Amino acid sequence: MTKFFISGSRGRYAVSSFNVAKFGGTSVANFEAMSRCAAIIENNPNTKLVVSSACSGVTNLLVELANGVQDHSRRSELLAQLAHIHDAVLNQLNEPTQAASEVYAILDTVTSLAEAASIQSSNKLTDHLVACGELMSTHLLTQLMKERGINAVRFDIRDIMRTDDNFGKAEPNLERIGELAKTALVPVCQEHVVVTQGFIGSDEQGNTTTLGRGGSDYSAALIAEAVAAAGLEIWTDVPGIYTTDPRIAAKASPIPEISFSEASEMANFGAKILHPSTLVPALRHDIPVFVGSSKEPEKGGTWIRHQVESSPLFRALALRCNQTMVTLRSAKMFHAYGFLAKVFEILAKHKVSVDLITTSEISVSLTLDQTGTSGGAPQLPSAAKLELEELCSVEVEHNLCLVALIGNNMSESKGYAKQVFGTLEDFNLRMICYGASPHNLCFLVNESVSKSAIQKLHAELFEAE
Repeated sequence: MTKFFISGSRGRYAVSSFNVAKFGGTSVANFEAMSRCAAIIENNPNTKLVVSSACSGVTNLLVELANGVQDHSRRSELLAQLAHIHDAVLNQLNEPTQAASEVYAILDTVTSLAEAASIQSSNKLTDHLVACGELMSTHLLTQLMKERGINAVRFDIRDIMRTDDNFGKAEPNLERIGELAKTALVPVCQEHVVVTQGFIGSDEQGNTTTLGRGGSDYSAALIAEAVAAAGLEIWTDVPGIYTTDPRIAAKASPIPEISFSEASEMANFGAKILHPSTLVPALRHDIPVFVGSSKEPEKGGTWIRHQVESSPLFRALALRCNQTMVTLRSAKMFHAYGFLAKVFEILAKHKVSVDLITTSEISVSLTLDQTGTSGGAPQLPSAAKLELEELCSVEVEHNLCLVALIGNNMSESKGYAKQVFGTLEDFNLRMICYGASPHNLCFLVNESVSKSAIQKLHAELFEAE
């Protein structure tokens, strides 16, 4: 396999001549969707490594089981739905015997784990259970590709995707992943098209872990980094990145090219097309990322690169709901030293990750970072709340959404603030944040008016022309 060398932040490293292609849940939802994936792979001989999510809807079913379903009939119903989704693909394969054997064995495991979760759930058990979605889908996709004449082989990513044991939101061990990929994965890619799983990994004791909801994109980027891929393709159900979610603003338009910095901000602030951590590994090694639709690959998509030709003042709008805001108030904070240090010491002790923060003389408001595999709004642990209440009053608010305006050098442009806030004069804006990044301005609004805020801003900033 041809390789060339480029310079990066970690020095010179070999770059593989092949691409990594990741397919999301809707892209592998059924036999027809998987067939479209296979056609995309066939049309690009450089694609040698395929990362697959679970079939659409499967992870949600598995999460419900993992959270503990005590009602036997409901548990049986969920298990039947899982079997039906995978049977629908198996029934259309020419030679399903081997794949069916593997899938049914995993479904047996799901049944046992779901029963255990109904008695007592845990993050460790949840990871083991929800990982089964990717383990099943890759058996199906590999067999389908073989039947189309592709020299495909399935690879269990847990053999190289080493993480810590923070179940539900595991942190990857980059050095270990790189070592194992070089010896165990790259040689297989030289001879085959490798099909493997996103989202999952394993700790050093061999326990299955997950990288958190949406972690398939992230793991694909980690894999691309580990094999020093020439490019990373993210195939989803929309043709690239848009100025905002087209389901919210009908006139949202596709963005042909966007910088790593802008795309990272969009992902961080809720653009569901990319996991927030996806671009970090690609950025480290300057691996270009393409985002396109597996349903309509002919429509092209969005290229994410380090350098882009156009850097407009306003690039896109992102919306992230399920926000939890914590407001801490204390008169003792006035002109006091060390108050925030104590607050963050408590949060760190209880492993609470803070997303945004604003301060005044006697109060500080912050939002909690998104949760891991189990889903739901971020929660302030009761033990952390009790410790914080020894310092100050604590108010926790839910049902909020974060609106983020992504752009370039807004602070250097006169009049933009009047344009933005004038458009939103009828909305109650909370916790306005700007200045930490040259690429975003963000604020909280009540969930009930969040889509209206996006629609008004998009009409003013992106549709006026």
